[in-house]
Amino acid sequence: MAQTLAIADNSEVGRDKISAYLWSVFLICFLGNASAGTISTIASVYLPVIADQLATTTTSEEINEISAYINALYLAGWAIGGMTWGLISDKIGRAKSLAMCLASVGIFTIGVSFAGSWEIVVLLRLLGGIAVGGVMVITMTLLSEIWPAKTRSIVMGVVSIGFPVGIFSSGLVNLWVNDWRQAFLIGAIPLLLAGVSFLRLKESPQWKASQLNIDGAKITGNSHFKAPGLLHGAVVFGTMLIALWSAFSWMPTWVQSLLQDSSGQTERGSVMMILGFGGIIGGILSGWIVKAIGVRKSMLVCFTGALSISILLYGFTREFSFWIYPAIICLSFFFGISQGLLSFYIPQLFAVDIRAGATGFCFNAGRVITAIAVFSLGSLVLFLGGYGNALLLFSGFLLIGFFFVLLSKSPEQSTPK
Repeated sequence: MAQTLAIADNSEVGRDKISAYLWSVFLICFLGNASAGTISTIASVYLPVIADQLATTTTSEEINEISAYINALYLAGWAIGGMTWGLISDKIGRAKSLAMCLASVGIFTIGVSFAGSWEIVVLLRLLGGIAVGGVMVITMTLLSEIWPAKTRSIVMGVVSIGFPVGIFSSGLVNLWVNDWRQAFLIGAIPLLLAGVSFLRLKESPQWKASQLNIDGAKITGNSHFKAPGLLHGAVVFGTMLIALWSAFSWMPTWVQSLLQDSSGQTERGSVMMILGFGGIIGGILSGWIVKAIGVRKSMLVCFTGALSISILLYGFTREFSFWIYPAIICLSFFFGISQGLLSFYIPQLFAVDIRAGATGFCFNAGRVITAIAVFSLGSLVLFLGGYGNALLLFSGFLLIGFFFVLLSKSPEQSTPK
């Protein structure tokens, strides 16, 4: 009982100081997600150049193979990291795990700048992906446990836009920095954030309570992989993620394939900035949209909108024109809403002692499928007759997510009180 009171006291004493601390956690989580967004997509905007410079031959087959390895292994690492770091943070705490992940992201990203072969780039991107997967899960889990319930959905929606802010930033980096090796020095930012996190972050009172057997958290025998809501969360988040990540990974290359008299640097950078911009607006508005129409209707709107725009873009576009830009803004807007509302909603499905691990599984189950699909994209492009058709195929997963939300139990009813 004394330990329980101590934890409660720590969360109530000095409201002004606590408020300042909460905002500092918010800033660390936001910048961590923004760094993750930049580092996740920066390889995509430089991918044609990286593959061309590091290939031993200039054949399109080898360049496509190198591109597939770089993207697919990063996604595989992200999936592994999201699941394993979630489990680790359930054991050792959110603060320690987040600081360790941010440090790893910085180190492995800077390492790419000095890679002498594409195999080393693939290895470093794999390790960096593992760390980024942890950042994305732990930031949302930590905020879900420490932020007041009244404004939690809005604040977490705003933090979720850190990722599209990072995507926008990767487009700016591409426009300003021609040398891809210099671009990857941006890993210094998460390395700096790691130092601040080690000094500033504290473990959440909820996690501390779960470690002390308070409120029966340990006695209940909660299992990460038998938790109610696990399948629902994994399918809903995973199907959206497959379409989202295929767009972020391959849209610059798809745009390049539509161009005839341009090097593509400006167009590729502009596309990534637009993807980020639309995601930012969607993420900011996601909390208010959820409050206005509820999680279920918001999800259905996101799946419907994203699928419709994907069909329009990938199914009917045969040459580059400027109408592509507003269409991409609309697509990323729906993606942004979905990431904001799901980042808030999914952690709330699970008990504290298994929250990060179960959330990590939901966030990353679909990424395993995406990694396999991306790895085989070169073959799919040839088989289906172009990047647009391959991306349209990945967007078809949105239809699965739509019907799963439509026919399953209402998310509002399944959220723990």
